[in-house]
Amino acid sequence: MSGEITERTELFIGGRWEQPAGTDVIEVVSPHDGQVIGRVPHASTEDVDRAVAAAREAFDNGPWPRMTVQQRLEVIGRIAKLMGERAQEFARTITRQNGSPISWSVTNQVMGAIGHFAVTAQVAAAFPFQEERQGMRTPLVVRHEPVGVVAAIVPWNVPQFTSASKLAPALAAGCTVVLKPSPETPLDACLFAEVAAEAGLPEGVLSVLPADREVSEYLVSHPGIDKVAFTGSVGAGKRVMEVAARNLTRVTLELGGKSAAIVLPDASANDVVRTVMTGSYLNNGQACVALTRVLLPRDRYEELAGLIAEAVSSLKVGDPLDPETQVGPLVSKRQQARNLDYIRIGREEGAELLVGGGVPEGLEAGAYVEPTLFGRVTNDMRIAREEIFGPVICLLPYDSEDEAVAIANDSDFGLSGAVVTGDVDHGLAIAQRIRTGTFTVNGFAIDLTAPFGGYKNSGIGREFGAAGLTAYLEQKAIALPAV
Repeated sequence: MSGEITERTELFIGGRWEQPAGTDVIEVVSPHDGQVIGRVPHASTEDVDRAVAAAREAFDNGPWPRMTVQQRLEVIGRIAKLMGERAQEFARTITRQNGSPISWSVTNQVMGAIGHFAVTAQVAAAFPFQEERQGMRTPLVVRHEPVGVVAAIVPWNVPQFTSASKLAPALAAGCTVVLKPSPETPLDACLFAEVAAEAGLPEGVLSVLPADREVSEYLVSHPGIDKVAFTGSVGAGKRVMEVAARNLTRVTLELGGKSAAIVLPDASANDVVRTVMTGSYLNNGQACVALTRVLLPRDRYEELAGLIAEAVSSLKVGDPLDPETQVGPLVSKRQQARNLDYIRIGREEGAELLVGGGVPEGLEAGAYVEPTLFGRVTNDMRIAREEIFGPVICLLPYDSEDEAVAIANDSDFGLSGAVVTGDVDHGLAIAQRIRTGTFTVNGFAIDLTAPFGGYKNSGIGREFGAAGLTAYLEQKAIALPAV
C-alpha cells in the first residue's frame, strides 16, 4: 500500500503555489503499515499572514464577492466536475492517509464532498440574497452579504467532506477562505487546491495551509479573519471559541458525539442489525455521528445482543485499499492506543466484552483495532460517556421507554441518534424527545440538504444546505424613504 511517496515542496497561498517561509515538513504516515507516504511543507505563522493578506485583498478589492451569484456558481460547478473526474485519485489519497475503506472513501468521502457543492449550488441559485419588503414605517431592502475572510479548519476523519461543507457555502456566498487541513491528511487538500486553480478561482480566494495546532491557533486569532468554521474535538472547539472571542470573530463549531440508538420492543431484528452496522462502524468508527450507544429493551436483550455480536464478528478487517475491506486501521498509532486504553477501561468498569477488544492478528504493524462490542454497559461508565472515536460500541439494556429516552439524553453530547421501531409515527414521537441535532427513524442517514449540527457540547451553529449557506452571510437592513 505504501510504496509511493507524494512529495510537495510548495504551499498554495492566494491561488499560487509558493515556497513556504520556513523549512519544517509534515510527514504523512500510512496507518496500514506505518510507512511514510507523503511530505508537505508545514505552514508557519508567516505563511498565515501571507494567506490572510491575500484573502483580505481579494475580499476587499477583488472580483469574487462582486460577481453575480451565477458567476460564482459556474466556478463551483467546475470544481465539482473536476473533483468527479479525479474521484478515484481523491479516494485513494484519503484512504492511504487515514485508513478509510476505499469503498467508503469513494461513496462518502469524495462523492459526499461533490454532493456538498451540488446541493449548495441549488440552494444558492434560489436564495433571496436581496429582498424588498414593507417595514413598519418605510420600505426596506434586506440584503444577505458575505461575512468576509473565513478560516476553515477541518479534521482528518472525513477531510474532503468536511472541507466541502465549509468551502461550498463560503465560496457561494462570496467569501474568501484559508483552509487549514489536519497534519494527518494534508495530501487530499493539496489535490483540492489543484482542482480549485484549474476551475478558475480568482487570485487570493483560496489558500491551503497544512499545520499543527499552534499555527491553527494563530490563524484563529488573526485580526484579518472574519469567521472561523471548525470541525474537531470538544476541547479544541472550546479553545477556538475562546481565542476567537478576543476579536469577536464569528464561529461555527461542529464537535463530538456519543449518539444513542434506541431499539423499541417492536423493532424488527433485521432493522436493528442494519442500523447498527451502518451507523456504528462507519469509517472504522471514526465518525462524530456514529451510534456508539445502542439501547436494547431488557426482555429482548439476549436475542438482539447475540445478533449484533454475530454481525460485528463477520466484519472484514484489513488493508483499506482492498475493495472487500469493511473496517480498516485507525488514523494513527496514537488513536489506536487511545481505543485500546478505553477497551481496557471498559473491562475494568465491568462491561461484558462480546466481540473484539484487541489488535487483529497479522496487522500489528498498522494502527488496527478489532471491531469491538461491549454488552451490559451502564450509562455511568466512561465508555458510555466519553467519545472514543473508533470501532468500539456499547450495548445498554433498559426497562421502559421513558428510561431509554432519559439514558439517550443523559449525555454531554447531542449530535446524532436513531430509533428502531415497527411504528414510524411512534418513532417520530421519540425523535422529538431526544436533545440532538440529527436523528433517524429506522436506519441511519445524514442528508446534505438538511441542517446539520449539534446540541450541548456537540457544537454551535448548523452546516449543510440553506442553513450552511446562511452561516457565511451577514444580514443588512436598509430603510428607504417613505413614498
